[in-house]
Amino acid sequence: MNNEAHSDIIIVGAGPAGLAFARYFAGSELRITLIEKAPLSSLQNPAYDGREIALTHRSKEILQNLGVWQRIDADEIFPLKDAKVFNGDSDYALHFRVPAHQKTLRSIDRLGNLISNHNIRRAVYDEVATLPNVRIIADATVVDAHTDDKMAYITLDDGRMLTANLLVAADSRLSAMRKSFGIGSHLHDFGRTVIVFRVSHPNSNQATAEEHFIGSQTLALLPLHDHLTNCVITLDNTQAVQLLAKSTDELVAKAQRMMNDKLGALSIAGSVHHYPLMGVHAHQFYAKRMALIGDAAVGMHPVTAHGYNLGLLSADTLAPLILKAHSIGADIGSQALLRQYDSQHQRHTRPLYHGTNAMVSLFTNDTKPVQTLRKIALRVSNNLPPVKHWIAKQLTG
Repeated sequence: MNNEAHSDIIIVGAGPAGLAFARYFAGSELRITLIEKAPLSSLQNPAYDGREIALTHRSKEILQNLGVWQRIDADEIFPLKDAKVFNGDSDYALHFRVPAHQKTLRSIDRLGNLISNHNIRRAVYDEVATLPNVRIIADATVVDAHTDDKMAYITLDDGRMLTANLLVAADSRLSAMRKSFGIGSHLHDFGRTVIVFRVSHPNSNQATAEEHFIGSQTLALLPLHDHLTNCVITLDNTQAVQLLAKSTDELVAKAQRMMNDKLGALSIAGSVHHYPLMGVHAHQFYAKRMALIGDAAVGMHPVTAHGYNLGLLSADTLAPLILKAHSIGADIGSQALLRQYDSQHQRHTRPLYHGTNAMVSLFTNDTKPVQTLRKIALRVSNNLPPVKHWIAKQLTG
């Protein structure tokens, strides 16, 4: 078995989660192979895709430790100072500020930070690309993957056969690896589409994120520069097709109506993107000599902004277990190690996943009884400090 064919770890999927996971092994003796179906150019210079990622303080700390944060232009990091949730056309808001004790103890001046997805992807690629123990095979598709008690075996579409002590899948919410290893999942197709675009406006957004639940439709406002905001409209698939068929002026006018003109006259400030809305949570995060990380493990509804934060957390949970095992000469792909990872990550993600889906169901159901329940829920959450503090802690990480 030659050195080209064998690695200690094969990672399928070189998105921001897979790349971050690979970065943990910088300076180690472990040999890592990353397999990505997209061309190398898309990793080196990822295109803007409309997605603004809300990163918690814990995620910032992880990225700093990996050397990734330092690669992102400071002008492309946008502070998130406050967050508000509105129900219908009511002016009453569930308002989240930076928890006072965190201001005192940790000098935190914001709930989190917003960074465009393509900037994160570029920074984490640049950090990994020069590592001598990491090999990236781009423009390649896995056509067969299986494991036995000793090894993982991968066959690529060009006929190459690769082996490793451990296979890690980071290949999206619709993970082919997850399916091929018979790992079931809770898959929630919301039957809805997310439309994202930036707008400029005369009034300041005050670095405040807003979520407006208006019947079955939602509008999220993600503050970038003082007069630049990312709009995220979520609506059912039929309505989305109709809206996307209209001009950008009509799309912007709809967003302006949904936010009650609070930012003044809006102007489109870039391209429009749209994505199907789907959530997934794997029943377990491992099989024999195989583990799931990133969206292959958990893909969240964006309303609570946990997506990439949980992807980083999966890497931050699994990689240290592997490094510890390697340091004592233990098997990095053992069932005991993978069960420990599964237990830790399931404990953190399962309540968030199902709780988020329940909240979305509550706030997008437009029947009269549920409308009343929403109003009560907002006021109770606003006026019960322990509840509000717990939610704020989830937002800040």
